[in-house]
Amino acid sequence: MTGFDLSNLHLLRPEWLWALLALPVLAAFWVVRRRRANVWQGVVDPHLLPHLIEARAGRRLQPGPWLGALGYVLAIVALAGPSWRQVEQPLWRGQVPLMIALDLSSAMSAADPPPSRLAQAQAKLGRLLELRGDGPVGLVVYADDAYTVAPLTEDTANLALFLDALSPGIMPRDGANASQAIRWSTRLMHQAGFERGQVLLLAGQADADAAQAAAEARSNGFETSVLGIGRTGGVAYRTADGDSGVAGFDPARLQAVAAQGGGRYAGLATDEADLRSLGVLSAAPGDAVSGEGEAGRIWQDEGFWLVPPLMLLALFAFRRGAAVAVVVLALGLPVLPAQAADWWRREDQVEHKRMVEAAEAFRQGDYARAASGYARVGSADGHYNRGNALAKAGQFQQAIEAYDRALAIEPGMEDAIANKRAVEAAVKRQQDGEGSGGQGEGKQDGKPSPQSGNGGSNEPSAGTGGDTGDASRQRGGEEPPQGPAPSLDNGDEGPGTESTPDASDGKSPAEQAAADAAQRERMQQALEQARRAGEGEPGGDGTPVAGPDGETPAERERRVANEAWLRRVPDDPGGLLREKFRIEHERRRRQGDWDE
Repeated sequence: MTGFDLSNLHLLRPEWLWALLALPVLAAFWVVRRRRANVWQGVVDPHLLPHLIEARAGRRLQPGPWLGALGYVLAIVALAGPSWRQVEQPLWRGQVPLMIALDLSSAMSAADPPPSRLAQAQAKLGRLLELRGDGPVGLVVYADDAYTVAPLTEDTANLALFLDALSPGIMPRDGANASQAIRWSTRLMHQAGFERGQVLLLAGQADADAAQAAAEARSNGFETSVLGIGRTGGVAYRTADGDSGVAGFDPARLQAVAAQGGGRYAGLATDEADLRSLGVLSAAPGDAVSGEGEAGRIWQDEGFWLVPPLMLLALFAFRRGAAVAVVVLALGLPVLPAQAADWWRREDQVEHKRMVEAAEAFRQGDYARAASGYARVGSADGHYNRGNALAKAGQFQQAIEAYDRALAIEPGMEDAIANKRAVEAAVKRQQDGEGSGGQGEGKQDGKPSPQSGNGGSNEPSAGTGGDTGDASRQRGGEEPPQGPAPSLDNGDEGPGTESTPDASDGKSPAEQAAADAAQRERMQQALEQARRAGEGEPGGDGTPVAGPDGETPAERERRVANEAWLRRVPDDPGGLLREKFRIEHERRRRQGDWDE
């Protein structure tokens, strides 16, 4: 038992300690039973017993009850799971891959729903890649044949880069071969070493071959779900050949594909309800995959060290009877996991947990809950971060009070001093705006613009130095907004990532007019200087006048030439995919197969 640290001693399953309450009850029962053990007490008067029964020379101490009580205590403590050290353990993640199959036929250009089916599908896929928690994801597109845009990957952000380049024009031939897309998707997952997986088909129509392909995939362990793109009734569109066509939408066929594939069907929704109903926002539990190079630390259950002394004590009680049977039967009782470590946490561990929970609420934009969580931490860091959360929520006076409490505990906290000054400056600007302008242009919703209290700089005023890496220490990571951050749409941003509105917010109309006039004058001077530089007019000393950015006429000429050259380069984000699919199409045509 090397590495024993008494300060880390705690119980993994402390609820077992409730069983110790039964020990006094068992002791009382044993004493009562012991007193009634003499059978003569039931047939002989008590005053005659001393004369009939031979008195013992001395009472011997019987170790049986004491050994039984000791064994009971050891067993309960072992079941409670004492632990004092952590061990590394490989991380195992339940990962069922998701292969997305997107229809890129010319029918996807139909404007139902507007602006087009393809635009709606791209937006939906972007949202899916943003919300999906874990599990590998791949992307396949299909028309007359299926092609791989990206194989299975954990990097969903990289996969999202391909979405804007997808269009029917990158496909070698037009068509709507959904069956080939399902088969190709399952083939890619099987080649990646997965025995199970999900196929998500985004299409407006499918045929009987697609349902058969989904059934084949299901028999191989891969289920197929369908997200229907389109509206009933059909709408006209332009085919790849330039002809007119009608884009049909057949939800019955699509539902049949999902039913045959063992998956689900959902129609396109304006929110994430369709993705939730399909169950694709997170990897389905199933095949556990070891994270290569990834390991975590868990508390080691040391209760097994109490088993050998418990077995030695059991040898003294080994006799015919019910004792052994009870012990054997007790081994089969189920032990449910329980999280009750809070009972044995130190005060600093409790504060650390509260800081982590409050920081998570801050990152989610729930500033009220974050402030409430930080209020439960009595340290200077807790009050400082509570001030940041209150400032984000627009409660500036409460934020200043929180900074004051942090400074009372730690007077030299530079971050709290800087953020307090910034909030006070924001309050002053708000009061000045309310007193001078009423509802003028210089005020937006009665709230000041976020300005830094650090010499007028637009950078966050809280410093980033001194962070020890502890989750409970978050200075420089959660600056106040220096203004009404809740009015900005940055609820998904983490602490310290505030937007910076125009610096003109909060000015009075007179100040704004003066600033506009000065800006127009500067622009006129810059334009005149640029005109003189373009015409080659010399300055006062006979040298060419530089542009507004210090650019000479020769440099300007080179820049204009470079820009003109760059404008000649065609803006074709799908060109690489188009060429890739064309080469693959030619290879398949020559070889007569569709192996990649």
